[in-house]
Amino acid sequence: MKKMTKANLFIVSDSVGETAQKVISAVMAQFPDIDETDIRRFPFINNEADLTRILADALKERAVVVATLVSRDLVKVLEDFSERTGLDYVDYMTPLTTLIQGKTGVIPNEEPGALHKLNQEYFTRVAAIEFAIKYDDGKDSRGFKQSDFVILGVSRTSKTPLSMYLANKSYKVSNLPLIPEVPLPDELLEIPSDKIIGLTADPERILTIRQSRLNGLGLSGESKYANIERIREEVQYAEDVFKKLNAQVVVVDDKAVEETAAIIEGFRRSN
Repeated sequence: MKKMTKANLFIVSDSVGETAQKVISAVMAQFPDIDETDIRRFPFINNEADLTRILADALKERAVVVATLVSRDLVKVLEDFSERTGLDYVDYMTPLTTLIQGKTGVIPNEEPGALHKLNQEYFTRVAAIEFAIKYDDGKDSRGFKQSDFVILGVSRTSKTPLSMYLANKSYKVSNLPLIPEVPLPDELLEIPSDKIIGLTADPERILTIRQSRLNGLGLSGESKYANIERIREEVQYAEDVFKKLNAQVVVVDDKAVEETAAIIEGFRRSN
């Protein structure tokens, strides 16, 4: 009768332990003939007493310890324990961390969960981008109250590109085109004025951009959209709205989106 084979593994981490879990899964896939694999995970280990207790249990059960510890002090506890007792262990973090430190001269942070933090930042940014798309161009005024910034302006003042740029910096941004004939949504009157950003520009500049837009669409001829008197009327209306709402105003003439975004972030820091 064939003897059953079993692999005992203890994952020890000062964070969640997912990194070790993924590597173990990849390694164990190379051993389809092992009858049983017992994997126990010990996350958020941050002191010597807890680590030593787990290592003693691993030694008793003849388990291999798979460690993803960023704390140099805890790694030293693991190394010393193994040297004294003969415990088998694999340290996934220290060799590469030491190599990179040696090559670059940069000292590692030794911050547990740093990868999780990066992942969370990524998902926050994605959520902000989805928010900006959902509440672009006044599609749903209910988004105003949830926004970090509500951007107002007449057509062709870079509201959407600015919203997307700020969303990529994890801000929740909505925007609304200002049209004299269209009443302001009630929700706009219910949000703090320091969240409201007004974009304005010289009417002649707006005219040039709108004419270029029409040409790009293959449209020509007379159009109220590209009429200078109409644009002046829109700009004046927008400036009246900004005053009424006590909005923070940015003149976007000749400004890159990045410059405008930096000004808006400055508003936020000063409020």
